[in-house]
Amino acid sequence: MRFFSDNAAPVSPQVLQAMVEVNQLDTAYDGDRWSKQLDGQLSDLFGTQVRALWVPSGTAANCLALAALCPPYGGVLCSRDAHIQNDECGAPEFYTHGAKLMLVEGQGAKITPDALRAVLGNIRNDVHQVQPHAISITNATEYGLVYTPEEVAAIGDVARERGLGLHMDGARFANAVAHLGCHPGDVTWRAGVDALSFGFVKNGGMSAEALVFFKPELADATLYRRKRAGLLLSKGRYLAAQILAMLDNDLWLENARAANAAARLLAEAAGPARLVHPVQANEVFLKATPEEAAGLRGLGFDFYDWAPGEVRLVTSWDHAEEAVRTLADAIAKLA
Repeated sequence: MRFFSDNAAPVSPQVLQAMVEVNQLDTAYDGDRWSKQLDGQLSDLFGTQVRALWVPSGTAANCLALAALCPPYGGVLCSRDAHIQNDECGAPEFYTHGAKLMLVEGQGAKITPDALRAVLGNIRNDVHQVQPHAISITNATEYGLVYTPEEVAAIGDVARERGLGLHMDGARFANAVAHLGCHPGDVTWRAGVDALSFGFVKNGGMSAEALVFFKPELADATLYRRKRAGLLLSKGRYLAAQILAMLDNDLWLENARAANAAARLLAEAAGPARLVHPVQANEVFLKATPEEAAGLRGLGFDFYDWAPGEVRLVTSWDHAEEAVRTLADAIAKLA
């Protein structure tokens, strides 16, 4: 009955089994046979040659990606509501050694080419102002909205016009692809994305995310940054095994589809008048009075109060159908 975060969801059994199977003597760090499979497996998935590094958290993936795309004296354009701005405790600035986050307005944490050009147009090309070097977008966004391949490509065009790198925070990338029903390459490298933080922890993983470089040369210096940041785990095979297990038989998509389906059920029960944002992934933002929220909690449901008169419900890959339907019924009965 807990709908407060997919970070709290259990680990997929396939992932746990994979970690058991690699519980044997092998080479340390990332020299093991499982870590060496990541480039090939993710290249096959995306349909292009990539370099892939395991990291232990989404924040690590985001920050290492931005450090590869932006120098310490540069700037990264992102949504005002982006996770890298509001929920990473200054880590992007720390790991880039000082790069500035340059905030862009956008409904539902989505930014548009026009909004980007408006910010870029106010930056003088002189030494007295921070010069942008990268754009970072989140798919699905912090409010559960999904960028289509066409929308990403339009932002990619802006990046190419200005010579900027393009990073995608994909903490819920699986949910975005499950919603779109597209090839994962269509919404990433084919649309101009240079680096992807491919999230697994929210989607059935335990402690591993993949940092995927569609410009393979970006990985060279990142190997040193990962070590220098204390993010090179000595038993990296346990992280690689998690990612490989999630890729096997498209478990990453299967889990995301289950979470998205549960969110759609809640959205249908709420109706359009209560929805703060369209439900496209596995997050549901509802208008609810404090009394209504308290009533739902009194029935045993757990969730975040997000803003005044607004709550957030997050569905996970493993949510029991009975719990989802019970919550849907309770939401439908709200006056």
